[in-house]
Amino acid sequence: MRAILSGRDADMTRGSIPGLLLRFALPMAIGLLLQQLYNTVDTIVVGQFVSQQALAAVGTTGSICNMLVGFSAGLSIGSGVIISQAYGAHDHQKLHDAVQTSIAVTLILSVLMTALGLVIVDPMLRFMNTPEDVFPEAQTYLTIYFAGLSGLLLYNIGSAILRAVGDSTRPLFILIAASVANIASDLLFVVVFGMGVAGAAWATIFSQFVSGILVLYLLTREKSSYGIRWRHLSIRMDILKKIFAVGLPSGIQQAITSFSNVFVQSYTNYFGSAAMAGWASYNKLDAYINVPAQAISMGASTFVAQNAGAGQLPRAKKGVRTSLIMSVSISAVLALLAVLFARQAISLFSPEESVIRFGVFFVQLISPFYLFTCFTQTYSGALRGIGNAKAPMYIMLFSYVLFRQIYLFTAKQLGNDLTAISLAYPVGWIMSTFLHYLVYRRSSLCVQPKDGPGKTPLRT
Repeated sequence: MRAILSGRDADMTRGSIPGLLLRFALPMAIGLLLQQLYNTVDTIVVGQFVSQQALAAVGTTGSICNMLVGFSAGLSIGSGVIISQAYGAHDHQKLHDAVQTSIAVTLILSVLMTALGLVIVDPMLRFMNTPEDVFPEAQTYLTIYFAGLSGLLLYNIGSAILRAVGDSTRPLFILIAASVANIASDLLFVVVFGMGVAGAAWATIFSQFVSGILVLYLLTREKSSYGIRWRHLSIRMDILKKIFAVGLPSGIQQAITSFSNVFVQSYTNYFGSAAMAGWASYNKLDAYINVPAQAISMGASTFVAQNAGAGQLPRAKKGVRTSLIMSVSISAVLALLAVLFARQAISLFSPEESVIRFGVFFVQLISPFYLFTCFTQTYSGALRGIGNAKAPMYIMLFSYVLFRQIYLFTAKQLGNDLTAISLAYPVGWIMSTFLHYLVYRRSSLCVQPKDGPGKTPLRT
């Protein structure tokens, strides 16, 4: 607890750029790894101790969960950008108002998202053509998960506030505590009590409430202007509009992108529960491989937002370039390791040969394309940092939804080959990278005003 309470914010408008990004991104990466551990532990435990159908059930729910979680996470991004800009500009009143508004809106969203999640469980599983031998357990997992969704939403906004002021350390300690709770409760509920998929779901929401309560506790004790003052909770409409201007496009983009992944899952479901379980196992590895790119992207977004708020756009651009080099280098190594050790990694999730065979196929086919996600993540984070959240939203909706669905429809008409279906992810990444690069090159980070470089005003 002493280590958690001693976390500090970070001013990124001065100092070594690589050092600042690493100091921010490393705890973020560890935190994202621990966050992925929630569902991964569920997957491993049910795959090893329950059944192939249970593994498929837990794995097939990811895209549905991420539809609502992604929307709320997008709004958290909006709050983070506004808070970062206020922090960089040393506007303490605006910083205070943004924090109180963000917490108040999240409390309201927690109720609405929980209700919506419970309503969409059955329709979404039917829409995905979930096989009958998987449907009951997938339904059970989703129902329990959405009932406890508010814990995750509160953690997301609390950690976004801390990261916005450069503090990625305390969210990491919180996730360590939550991950320990998740692993212990998973083993207790599933292995000892024999609760199956329901036990895995209860373990997940218990750990999420641990993280949500801890982050609220820390922010309540925080004496700086970004601390929560419960008596001051209110919704400032001018602040809310700014949060929505950045966060709503990001939230819509993440929700619809996750919805598009439901289509990919539905095409995979056609090949049976073994393919579903193999795809679920691959997706867990995919989440881990993407962690460095995500963490560095968040670091780039905070770095750009703070420096943009301080009027230092040339320094912000240097941060983007440094972030891209770091992201590509690390992701290349991880992709190579994934290809070389695919069988060993997939066997962690299931001992069944048919599942392992499908999982290895997916990993080795898709892993070489991960470098494209580095460009998309870094450029989208930089654009959000200067307040331009609409461009990444439009690009990702086109690349991951429209373009990907056209590709999947065409692939199915040409024979519904599993290789062609599996390449739906990479073709979307390639298109997104190309479009993000074009928009980034035309942004204020690259197009200098006529009076030349130096301290320049923020232009989105």
